[in-house]
Amino acid sequence: MINTGTKTDADQASCCHASPPGEPLRVSRNLKVSLALLLFLVAVSFLPPLSALNASLLGYLKLLAAPLAAGFLLGGAIDYFVPEGFIYRYLGKTGGASLLYALAGGFLMSSCSHGILAIAIQLYRKGASIPAVITFLLASPWANFPVTILLISLFGWKGILFMVTAGFIAIVTGLIFGALERSGYLEKNDVADCEEEYEWEKIRNFSLRRSVPGVLRGSLNLSNMVLWWLIAGLIAAVLIDVYVPGEFFMRYLGPDAGGLLLTLAGASVIEVCSEGSSVVAFEIYDKVGAFGNPFVFLMAGVVTDYTEIGLLWTNIGRKTALLLPVVAVPQVLFFGFLYNAFL
Repeated sequence: MINTGTKTDADQASCCHASPPGEPLRVSRNLKVSLALLLFLVAVSFLPPLSALNASLLGYLKLLAAPLAAGFLLGGAIDYFVPEGFIYRYLGKTGGASLLYALAGGFLMSSCSHGILAIAIQLYRKGASIPAVITFLLASPWANFPVTILLISLFGWKGILFMVTAGFIAIVTGLIFGALERSGYLEKNDVADCEEEYEWEKIRNFSLRRSVPGVLRGSLNLSNMVLWWLIAGLIAAVLIDVYVPGEFFMRYLGPDAGGLLLTLAGASVIEVCSEGSSVVAFEIYDKVGAFGNPFVFLMAGVVTDYTEIGLLWTNIGRKTALLLPVVAVPQVLFFGFLYNAFL
């Protein structure tokens, strides 16, 4: 439908979180500091005594660079091309339909668990409801098609269980968040007050000269909000990878209750990328011989990851951030115990 233009310019500005087209591009202080720290670590890692740090750091950067770049560029494209009304129509309302749309969108994504954060936050800024964002965030890393193929190649038919169970947990968690939203307990997305009417003006009147800087501007806005969190998580994961012996995880991550809880604790700290975590999870499965442990490792890496919780806290609100692990972790542990008992 065509926008009738009944809202004033001030009203329209309140519905759009993106920077005005004429505003200069700026890199936030947090992003500058985190990038400087990362570059410093890369530089010193080339010293001979730090060869292990260098190998781990460069390995993670190679693993993450492409999916993160794709996530930020796709988020920038959403920011520039997709009208708020379109996002609100399909993801902005509380109900089962918006959750199914979010689940389907997660399946179509091919970015890693941290690359998907940029897209999820952008969807929220464009009008998606909190339950839909949470469903999308939980489903995308493990229910998307490329990672499903990777998991099947590692785990055989059991790899399908990751996709099915991740989708189930995403929907159940979204329904719980929907009930909390209807009760008025969650934060409110101001963009949800925007009109549903919209038009695809930037696609219909496409201009490469305007589109490229527009997409880059949206990507930079996302980077200012998201990237410094991801760099913090990356640095923490590299330090753990280098200085915490791998035998510690393999020895104590058994199929009993204590092993699952230690798996949960470890995943909340070292989860960085769905592709990379999949390989680590298979190593746990190969050593422990229990399917529930790698399942908890992968799923808990998403629902307890401190970078993800921090991003939700700063971009949506503390209630949403704190409730994500409270609602999702019991479900993850339940399926972990279930799979250890029967598979």
